[in-house]
Amino acid sequence: MAEAIDLDIRLAEVVGISRLRPGTYFGSGAVERLGEAIAEAEIYVAVVDAGLSPVQQQNLERAWKCKVIDRTGLILEIFGARARTREGTMQVELAALTYQRSRLVRAWTHLERQRGGVGFLGGPGESQIESDRRAIDERILSLKRDLAEVRRTRDLHRRARRRDAHATIALVGYTNAGKSTLFNRLTEAKVEARDQLFATLDPTMRGFVLPSGRTAILSDTVGFVSDLPHELVEAFQATLEEVKEADLLVHVRDAAHPDSDAQKRDVEDVLAQLRPAEDDNPPPMIEVLNKADLLSPETREILANRVERGNEEAILVSAESGEGLDVLAQRFDDILGRRRRTVELQIPWSEGAVLTRVYERGEVVERRDTGDYVELSVSLEPEDVERFARFAKGD
Repeated sequence: MAEAIDLDIRLAEVVGISRLRPGTYFGSGAVERLGEAIAEAEIYVAVVDAGLSPVQQQNLERAWKCKVIDRTGLILEIFGARARTREGTMQVELAALTYQRSRLVRAWTHLERQRGGVGFLGGPGESQIESDRRAIDERILSLKRDLAEVRRTRDLHRRARRRDAHATIALVGYTNAGKSTLFNRLTEAKVEARDQLFATLDPTMRGFVLPSGRTAILSDTVGFVSDLPHELVEAFQATLEEVKEADLLVHVRDAAHPDSDAQKRDVEDVLAQLRPAEDDNPPPMIEVLNKADLLSPETREILANRVERGNEEAILVSAESGEGLDVLAQRFDDILGRRRRTVELQIPWSEGAVLTRVYERGEVVERRDTGDYVELSVSLEPEDVERFARFAKGD
């Protein structure tokens, strides 16, 4: 992750810990030894792959005489460097301020390098807000109000999609699993797809035509990561609403990654955080085992056997080469088709526009013409069943 924001890695070490020290996280011997190595390598930022308390962070900075950030701080820094839209920038700032609020032990003004991002690695110009708790609180309230407005706008957009009866498919998965490449392949969009962590931060939505001819909306979302900071889960609710409200979730996995199974568990943990406790009817989800082009023949056979024995919704694909995408699109169609209900409609001949709309929105199974009505057996999305309810036969 440190390389994701172009940090020059001069020293990396796994440190054994018999027990966590409340003051420094590491034992005194490890703190001293690492401090000497940091000084010798002229390191100005030390990243600890763990969650540090404000006291631990401050004490390590004093002992090592350099800036210290923990896993949460690093993830926030990466997100800050990736944010492009106003909404994404606001969400990152809210997460960063929530994180920093408990860490106002001093202004971090000793780092003169201006790096961008959210300010953990920046200089004086980026850290002034951290010196005033009241200013931070006021800014947090302002951001929450703005993001609430974003949430309301998204809700309006979702309602509009519901009125058009377009099902929504959300791509979820671990960061760098290939979601954006898959999104581009399916929708012919040009979303930036790069081989790096969190290349996609701001959600993108595009329509694409299913094999049946129906149109669905595909949503490309931010990549998940293990131990996702709760500040990010809370701050990114406006974006993650798209995941919560989707009709179908597509869990894109990097099948070629050595820790693919662990990444799967991490994604499932985040999804569990997003799902309301009272939600007893979550959307269906299928697994997409991506990057098949990078697999050896032996690994492909193992995965194919696992899919056959286990999760019937798993599909092996390559977003890069296009392998398996026709099967995937058909699976989308099949699953979303389960939402449809076949109803009997009785439409007067005088309602020609309604009849045309029914043909556009549904799949007519049977038609019977009478003197006054057109009687249809038609398969419709749940939203369209409500829309044409007044024409239901017998009403």
